[in-house]
Amino acid sequence: MAQIINYLLLTIISFLFSGVLFVPFIGLLYKLKFQNPANLSRDILGRKTLFNKLQGHKVGTPIGGGILIIAVSALLTPLYFLLVSVPISTTSLILLLTLILFGALGLLDDLKKLFKPKDSAFSLRMRHKLAIQLGLALIISILLYNFLGKASFGVWYVLYSTLVITFFANVFNITDGLDGLAGGLFIISILALGFCAVGNVSVLTAIAVLFGAVLAFLYFNVSPARLFMGDTGALAFGAVLAVIALILDISIPLFIIGGVFVVDGMSSLLQWASFVFRGGKRLFKIAPLHHHFEALGWSEDKVVIRFWLAGIVCAIFGILFAQLGKSF
Repeated sequence: MAQIINYLLLTIISFLFSGVLFVPFIGLLYKLKFQNPANLSRDILGRKTLFNKLQGHKVGTPIGGGILIIAVSALLTPLYFLLVSVPISTTSLILLLTLILFGALGLLDDLKKLFKPKDSAFSLRMRHKLAIQLGLALIISILLYNFLGKASFGVWYVLYSTLVITFFANVFNITDGLDGLAGGLFIISILALGFCAVGNVSVLTAIAVLFGAVLAFLYFNVSPARLFMGDTGALAFGAVLAVIALILDISIPLFIIGGVFVVDGMSSLLQWASFVFRGGKRLFKIAPLHHHFEALGWSEDKVVIRFWLAGIVCAIFGILFAQLGKSF
């Protein structure tokens, strides 16, 4: 019971600390002109007209929310272990490293959006970005393999975990397209992972800090959003979900827990594949799937709330699947 109270207090501290910092941080982002630009308002196939109709009003909104969340996590996690007089664990360090590495890559991509892609030193082609993501995921996978007792799975574990981390970093990033959508789904998913992490102090500490910080962020991110997490947050949070699941040996259930991320993210790939291999035919009016529903006439809030509900259902089934897996 005492440990549960500690996690709840840590969540509250993270929420309040982040909430207080977000107000001046948003003002700082405006001063730095770290805002969603107009020149990137296009869909997965490069079309501007429909995308601008649906999302054009978001131009000018700050995109650096992920920076503060990662900074809060990097501060509060070691501070918590210091206060409880326990050495910070390898697991906690790997989770923080995941946030920082993928957050740095996302920040580079966010900076690119502030410049003309052809003229910017920050410009990254998609294949280059994917290669870097795979490289970062490989580093994390090797650490998991060597330091967290995953060597018994064999070297194929490194390849598998690299692909899982990269996959969730990308589908999370794709899903982050509506006010409050990705943030709300992250809270649902990480809470589900928390149910599966009972007894794992390092993972529960990370979850408590992230839960509180992202909950505070969500206050400013729900419609009409005053702040976006940006690629800085999206890549980092998707990757850290995967790493937590890998640490807990529930990477397969994660595909159910994060089912909305999987379906929404894969819809963009299916749209692209259909366009390329079916002579320009599209599966959806626009991809990813959340924009398709907008194009059908659903309001943004309606899409977000129903995706959240779907996320809750997926999380429940994912938890059950994970618990059943432990029974065999």
